[in-house]
Amino acid sequence: MNQIMIDEIITNGLKEDISTMDLATDLLIPKDQRSKAFLLAKEEGIIAGISVFQRVFEKLDSEIVFTFFVEDGDTISKGQRILEIYGSTSAILKGERLALNLLQRMSGIATTAGLYARQVKSYPVKVVDTRKTTPNLRILEKYAVRVGGCYNHRFNLSDGMMIKDNHIQALGSITKAVERGREGLPHTVKIEVEVKNLTEFKEALATSAEIIMLDNMPISEIEEAVRINGDLKILEASGGIHLDNIEAYARTGVHIISTGALTHSSRALDISLLIQ
Repeated sequence: MNQIMIDEIITNGLKEDISTMDLATDLLIPKDQRSKAFLLAKEEGIIAGISVFQRVFEKLDSEIVFTFFVEDGDTISKGQRILEIYGSTSAILKGERLALNLLQRMSGIATTAGLYARQVKSYPVKVVDTRKTTPNLRILEKYAVRVGGCYNHRFNLSDGMMIKDNHIQALGSITKAVERGREGLPHTVKIEVEVKNLTEFKEALATSAEIIMLDNMPISEIEEAVRINGDLKILEASGGIHLDNIEAYARTGVHIISTGALTHSSRALDISLLIQ
């Protein structure tokens, strides 16, 4: 992960949580007090974001000391100690909420990604995320997806040309959109086209686009698209895909399955920080 971007996220998070002072901590806790605290898992899941958690406290106390019992990607169980921290009591109390918010969010996404990855492990398909992420936290959430065993789609609109239904509607046809896109696109960048039925799929198949997204198409039509395609294009299934039906999509033979549920529907993992 890009440390500059992570530090910016943490700095902005601390500014949001401590606008002028922490009234309780600053007025109650002696500045020279030191404490030990530990991180406790309150449910089973996959941990992700340990270094981000650590960095929050390092921003507040450069002398803080950590003892780690797990690392990113490990499955933790209820009641397990994740790490111990020793340093300024004030720093621990001020950083607690932000550090937990980020760790719990990332671990929840990693846990969800792990469930999806296991559901299709018998098929030669990659499950990828989307841009349906929390604003300003995309770098963390997409990292958590990878920790859980799934893959990343585009990080942003500059990563690749995805011609979606509204682009096509604005220009009049898939063919025209791909041709115009290819004219100005660097040779190192691929084009992906979104289609919603077999008629559009066949039109996209005849263009120079490298990837075709089969969006909200019935499984029977996806199977037919896979048959027609052969090895011509990379095929991606998307739309309405969740944990209960993803295996059916994997069986169709598509190369990629994308789902926003990895990020927008993941629940935070329950973790607590307790001072001893």
